[in-house]
Amino acid sequence: MLILQIILNFFSRLILKKYQPKIIGITGSVGKTSAKEAIFAVLQEKFKVRRAIKNYNNELGVPLTIIGEESGGKNILLWIKIVFRACWLVLRKNQYYPDILILEMGADKPGDIKYLTTLAPCDIGVLTAIGPTHLEKFKTIKKVAEEKQIIIKHLTSKGVAVLNNDDEMVSEIKGKVKAESIYFGFKEGSDLLASDLKIIQELEDGLMVTKGEIFKLNFKGSIVPVQLNGVVGKQAVYAALAGAAVGVALGVNLLEIVEALKKLVFPKSRMRVIPGIKYTTLIDDSYNSSPKAVEMALEVFKEMQVEPGSRKIAVLGDMLELGNYTVEAHELVASYLKPAGVDFLVTVGERGKIIAEKAKELGYDDNQIAKFAKSEEAGLFLQEKLQIGDLVLIKGSQGARMERIVVELMAEPLQKEVLVCRQDQTWKRK
Repeated sequence: MLILQIILNFFSRLILKKYQPKIIGITGSVGKTSAKEAIFAVLQEKFKVRRAIKNYNNELGVPLTIIGEESGGKNILLWIKIVFRACWLVLRKNQYYPDILILEMGADKPGDIKYLTTLAPCDIGVLTAIGPTHLEKFKTIKKVAEEKQIIIKHLTSKGVAVLNNDDEMVSEIKGKVKAESIYFGFKEGSDLLASDLKIIQELEDGLMVTKGEIFKLNFKGSIVPVQLNGVVGKQAVYAALAGAAVGVALGVNLLEIVEALKKLVFPKSRMRVIPGIKYTTLIDDSYNSSPKAVEMALEVFKEMQVEPGSRKIAVLGDMLELGNYTVEAHELVASYLKPAGVDFLVTVGERGKIIAEKAKELGYDDNQIAKFAKSEEAGLFLQEKLQIGDLVLIKGSQGARMERIVVELMAEPLQKEVLVCRQDQTWKRK
């Protein structure tokens, strides 16, 4: 694998040198993929642009995006084909090669962002948010912040830094970079300022139906409404703001940006609204999890309405790779439940039990909590437990496999491959 990494790195550098595309790099503890999709939506009508597919954000994924190929997996013949494709791009001019590459840059361990930005130096760097992730390798959130900030600090004076003004560990980088900075957020002083966020819920045939959300975007005194369909939560707004910020940096008209965002389809299992069985509503956020992401997801419950007699149910799985912070992080999540208006809690996994035990300490009784070792068991339980009009949030780290619960509970399971993450055969075998 190391030899393959070296080969792909070598050819990727040659390809970038030959075609010289503008590179937009995105990193952060949450929201990378949603921001990537929003940026792509804003730019695709104006430019020849390619974005990373799936979660191609590491030493192999980034070069594959540069080359324009999917992973060869365990098939050596496919990897040989990829190398030949890279050779062809170097030796012959491809007139269809993109003018802009949108690259996700993940960091599982110290040194990852430096490696990726050395391979593909960015013209625009986007930093979404910083939180306690991958602490088994980083040990402290400060180390996480230092790693993530490299995507901004490596920019030259000709570059553009796109920064979340609401995140303290992101905004502390103010004044420490050479590049022009564009700040987005709900906080005053943001260049792209969001306000008046409202979730769109309407009564249809006596049932509460959630359509999406709308907010006002203020940029240089121009205020325009932005509608995001099929998704809820601030995280979606932050993604849209990041997309808008990159758009204005590259000269896209504000009204064109708004129209692009209205048509944006958010990534699977990132706060997506899905109709559930028994006329329930599922908020599918099963792709991954962290304490910060759970907090933001549960904030949505404060704003969403359910009909009298219906309940707000939180289904929370293990949060992984938190190291010594594991117990504290799961107990912290329990403290978000009451303020969010959660009526019933379902947990999955050994770490999920920590949430359940802390929730009991904070006032939930045994009739409001159910604990399960596996997601399949939780899904079967909820099939019986759900009542008409219930609102259900489903969230956990990848290893908890919470998407299996979504598939069990969605009203149209034949749509699972379109709507829900990890439905390919590779994941089904795990």
